[in-house]
Amino acid sequence: MSLYRWLLTALFLAMAVAAPVTGLFPDFDARAQVQLTEPVDDPEPAIDPAADSSADIAIADRLRGIFREIEGLDGVAVAVDAGVVRLSGPIADNASADRAKAIAQRVSGVVTVESQFERDLSVGRNVEPVVDKFSASLQNFLSALPLIGVAFLVAIFVGLLGHFFASRMGFWKRVTPNIFLAELISGFVRVLFIMVGIFIGLDILNATALLGAVLGGAGVIGLAVGFALRDTVDNYMSSIMLSIRQPFRANDHVRVGEQEGRVVRLTSRATILMTLDGNHLRIPNATVFKAEILNFTRNPQRRFSFELGVDADDDPAAAIETGLRAINGQDFVLDDPEATAEIREVGDSNILIAFHGWIDQRNSDFNKARGAAIRVTKNALEECGFALPEPIYRLRFDNGPPQMMDAASKVEPAKKASREKPPRVLAKDAFDVSPEDHVEKLVESERSDDGSSDLLDDQQPVE
Repeated sequence: MSLYRWLLTALFLAMAVAAPVTGLFPDFDARAQVQLTEPVDDPEPAIDPAADSSADIAIADRLRGIFREIEGLDGVAVAVDAGVVRLSGPIADNASADRAKAIAQRVSGVVTVESQFERDLSVGRNVEPVVDKFSASLQNFLSALPLIGVAFLVAIFVGLLGHFFASRMGFWKRVTPNIFLAELISGFVRVLFIMVGIFIGLDILNATALLGAVLGGAGVIGLAVGFALRDTVDNYMSSIMLSIRQPFRANDHVRVGEQEGRVVRLTSRATILMTLDGNHLRIPNATVFKAEILNFTRNPQRRFSFELGVDADDDPAAAIETGLRAINGQDFVLDDPEATAEIREVGDSNILIAFHGWIDQRNSDFNKARGAAIRVTKNALEECGFALPEPIYRLRFDNGPPQMMDAASKVEPAKKASREKPPRVLAKDAFDVSPEDHVEKLVESERSDDGSSDLLDDQQPVE
């Protein structure tokens, strides 16, 4: 019967909608039909002019019976006259008064409701609901203890499972390119399992809404903390990039910005150098990642340079030839590439010549070799009569004193005599240029004695 009724209703609606098109019902307006089916707000209940005193008595009895069954409203007095309900008596709080008024307005025949309640300030009436509510909450908690215990055990089990997987460092080291990323992924897995365990526990307690509120608050707090700790986050990300694309090895001689030393280790926060004076230097990884890094160890061949000046009256080509002969005569100077020199500047009183030579840092110390080259070049130039003048200021006097003219005439023969002296043969291996490895040994000793973690990996390429 029900199916038959639904079929008839569907057929009638189909005919009503199709009528304006087919012309079956020309007087029927579909738009009016749509407007009539729209919901409208219920008007205010009409006042019955035929109501009498018996209706007021019925309303009062009905409300008294309802209030007697509701705790906190059993003391409400009800008076009804011509459909106007007056509620009075002591009441505990405003919520109870609003509730009583709302109930009265729902009774048929009520025109309006006037509340004339008095605040009940008795201790028993006000304290008893609070005690009852606390007792009910405590009872509910005690009843839910077994369920809470199950949720707690499940969360602990999932967290321990995540700890087990995160502790498999051997697996994570094989998966990731370096130990720093392995530790990072391990920590992420541990936190992920803990969050999943908490979510499952709250889901068992039917309290996932609480987790959403907590995560929302945590997101806002995390955003604020992120802005406050942006330098720390920048340093942390720089540590990740340095550990993946390593710019140096342990014990490399590097210059980071204006700081120079040998690399001790790379940690998750800083790069530790040992300066050439034997002091420890910690540079934040964010600074290292953004700075220019000069690695002196990467290429064993290194060029030294120095400048010497000769008198302005001397032949610079002869000075260059003499200096290069002295430099190339040293065993620590490489033949390939060969030493070079050029005129750097011509001044008022001297000619500045720059000399360059190459050494192998595995066999020679850079500073020692450079100092030895300066010394042999200077001695060779002086032996060949080239003067290495200090800044000279010439004063010219017209018809000057005879004694000054005599002194000037004596300088030229002395200079010519000095140039005519044969050059002294320079002995090879006259200087100790062996590599200075004291700081290198200190770094190796510290790396072997200290058990601190190091993100530098010899298996990774140096970029």
